[in-house]
Amino acid sequence: MVGEDEESDDPNAFNKKKVWQRLIIVSAGAVINILLGVIITSVLVCAKPVLGSTVVAEFSEESVSQEAGLQIDDEIIRVNGQRVHIADELMYEIMRLGIEPVDLTVIRDGEEVLVKNVEFPIMSESGTAFGNQDFKIYAERPTFGNIAKHCLYRSTYTVRMIWESLYDLVTGRYGIQAVSGPVGVTEVLTEAAQTSSFSFFSLIAIITMNLGVVNLLPLPALDGGRLIFLIIEGIRRKPVKPEIEGYIHFAGLAVLMLFMVVICVKDIIGLF
Repeated sequence: MVGEDEESDDPNAFNKKKVWQRLIIVSAGAVINILLGVIITSVLVCAKPVLGSTVVAEFSEESVSQEAGLQIDDEIIRVNGQRVHIADELMYEIMRLGIEPVDLTVIRDGEEVLVKNVEFPIMSESGTAFGNQDFKIYAERPTFGNIAKHCLYRSTYTVRMIWESLYDLVTGRYGIQAVSGPVGVTEVLTEAAQTSSFSFFSLIAIITMNLGVVNLLPLPALDGGRLIFLIIEGIRRKPVKPEIEGYIHFAGLAVLMLFMVVICVKDIIGLF
């Protein structure tokens, strides 16, 4: 836009706006991506004939969680202290944290009970271990209240899942094989489309929200990096020299493009 990367005398140019106005403008694209993902998620929730609760209905034949003291009709409300409200949250927390024994807080006979050191079967995908939920849960009727609850918590847990996945990537839990570029994403979308339209649009929602979240990371060349410079300008009451900011964003863009090339090559090799 006019005045974003160069000086302009146009009174409506980006560089003539106040800092708070530029903060809104820069973050708008990423926020819209997240909101679009929320809308798609909400439509998917409304289309589901039944919704999943967090109440244990049935254990598998080789259940190990039952051996730790989990019982049928237990309503699981926390996994290692992390609050869960819907089946999707529960499954995600077990997948992420269930590689080690976890403490489950449940509602049993109207009282909170702490079930300690609950173990789950371990599964592996792309070289990464995940906990595997070894019980089924009761369904919930899709009432207005339940639909609103699932729309809210499915959206918030998706954003949290993206942040935590980035953290797990940086800390080494996920390797480079777990990262996909345009080629890998296209392959996964094709597989999802062949499975069901629900799986396809669920993945679209996650990718859309992922674009928004990643773009807000405080890294050069991303909108989050530009927001950092605007915040600095607001604190200092004067902007960082455009030349310095330009060099930093250029370096960040170069690193980002190199990373994308590496990921694309990895995805293409994976096709064969």
